[in-house]
Parts: sequence; structure tokens; C-alpha cells
Amino acid sequence: MIKGCHTAIITPFTDDDVDYIGLEKLTDFQIKNGINGIVAAGTTGESPTLAWYEHNKVIETTAKKTKGNCICIAGTGSNNTKEAIEGTKFAVDAGVDAVLLVDPYYNGPSSLEIRREYIEPIATAFPEVQIIPYIIPGRTGTMMFPEDLAILADKFDNVRTVKEATGDLENMKKTRHCCGNDYSILSGDDSMIFKMMTDPEVKAAGLISVTSNIAPKAMAEMVYYLGEGNIAEAEKLHTALKPLFGLVTVITNETTPYGKIECRARNPLAAKTLMAILGMPSGKCRSPMGKMTKNGIEKVLEIANTVQTNNPEVFRPLAEFFNVDIDARLNDPENLDGLYYKDY
Repeated sequence: MIKGCHTAIITPFTDDDVDYIGLEKLTDFQIKNGINGIVAAGTTGESPTLAWYEHNKVIETTAKKTKGNCICIAGTGSNNTKEAIEGTKFAVDAGVDAVLLVDPYYNGPSSLEIRREYIEPIATAFPEVQIIPYIIPGRTGTMMFPEDLAILADKFDNVRTVKEATGDLENMKKTRHCCGNDYSILSGDDSMIFKMMTDPEVKAAGLISVTSNIAPKAMAEMVYYLGEGNIAEAEKLHTALKPLFGLVTVITNETTPYGKIECRARNPLAAKTLMAILGMPSGKCRSPMGKMTKNGIEKVLEIANTVQTNNPEVFRPLAEFFNVDIDARLNDPENLDGLYYKDY
């Protein structure tokens, strides 16, 4: 049963090339601070813009670093089953413990088709690793239903965990009802983890986190306390971390020559921007993702300064590992150079 806090690790870039040395350093940071597992080449790691040779090398690099330290989960999902099988084979040969299969995006198969034509062939071909369906309809335009998850769980011993990012507690409750108590529900949404682990009808076992890229120790401890039923200690950490959950999507109102519009800076843009400001290996996002707006980067700084002012212990492991002064990094305008669009 997969449980605990797992980091959906960002893929750092130098210019437009993958920074594998930076990736190793980020992985070491996670391991040192007690994370239970690392997801390599997931969507937070910008898998849609990685060539498959890069995708595979990111997985291989992470699998080597995590061996004997924490579990490694490889993002090998696709909207092409043949491609997902090829990616999964490489990941399994590289020594990963599990693979994460996002619902096939854009071409929009039904829940039945996702189960029969996507998950089942992969689960059959690779019985030695855990297969984790990733349900995120807001990004994929489709989803596998709890009923089909339950059929998979009945049929395959290696399909007994789901990454749940619907944001719908009723759907999660149905998954628990259909799949039983020995089935692992992992949150795919940092802001939902407290509810998901404390709701007796959901009983989530942990999460795959974006925030833990920046605050692995605090996130891992919060999930540990939730798992142990120590709600008081978990709640303290949840309060301290809550501003950082706002990095997943930063929404601003922008002015154009033709009127005002809403701009959504979606994951991993804001998290990666803060990592760059704080002096961590990150680099920019790969196109077509780009930069924050000026309003957006001000929100990122507001979030970070709130955490640093109210709960400086959250950033302390980062400061120590990367040898940086958090206050100095957040207050030096030079650290913002090239990270945002100066006009719309």
C-alpha cells in the first residue's frame, strides 16, 4: 500500500536543457528531509515538453538517487497506450517502484475505454510494479470513474492506488466505498490533503505534492501526523503551509489594450518561479509555458513573505541545504530578473 508524502519533483533546466546535476541535488534535498517518495517526470516535472529521451533520463537519474532511500514513482502516462507501454518498460528496467498513468488527455476515451484499453494492458505487462491511475479531469478532459477503479482493484494486485485530483469529495467517497478499506487514495491536490485524510469516508493515505518541492520536511511531517491521527500537530503545520498551496494556480487580473482579462499561472510556473527566487536549481519553464506577470510575481512574493514572517521554520531546511538567506533572496530585486513579463 502506497502512503505518505511524495514529491512531484520539478525538472530543472539550464537554458533549455535538462539540468541533471540540479535534479540530483533537488532529489538529495527531498531525501534528507524525510519525503516518502519522489515522482519523476510527472506533469509538475513538465513531462508534456520533455522529449522521450529526456523523460527517460530524468526517470533513470531519479531512480538511481532514490534507491534505498525512498520509493520512486515514474510518470509514464500518455494519450497513446503504445507510447505509455514503452515508457513504462524503460521505467521498470530503471528500477522504479511504481508508475503514474494520467488519464489520456484530449482524445477523451470513456472510463470503460481508459480501463480496458489503457490501464489493463499496462498492468498485465508489468505485474512487478504498482500502477497508479491519475485522475485529473480539469487537465485531461476525461476521467476514470470509481466503479472502474474498483474493477481494476479486483482484477489486479498491482492496481490498488489512485492519485485523486478531481477536487470532488463525493467522488473520493465513492472510490472508498467501491474499492474498500485496503485501497490507497493519494491526494493530487495539496490544499485538499487535510480534508481527505481526516474525512472518515475518504481516509486518504497521503499525497503527491507540489509544495514539498519547497518545503519537504514540513509537508512530510504534516502527512505523518495526519496518518497517526495527531490532528493537533498536523493542523499547526497545515496552517503554516497553507499560503504555499496558493502557488499551484496563481490568478491575477491583467489590463490589455482591449480591456481586463483573467490570467492563470498554472502549475508548475509559480512554484518554479519561487524556487528560482530562493536560489534552488529550477530554471524557467519550457515553452509554451513562460513567465509570471508582474502582478503574479508580486503574489508569489507575498505568499513567500507571509510564510517567512509567520513560520520561518518552514523554509529553514531549504536555507540550510542550499546555503541561502531567505530574507535576502526575497528582498533583492535582482533575483526577479527575467522571471516575469514587464508588460502584458
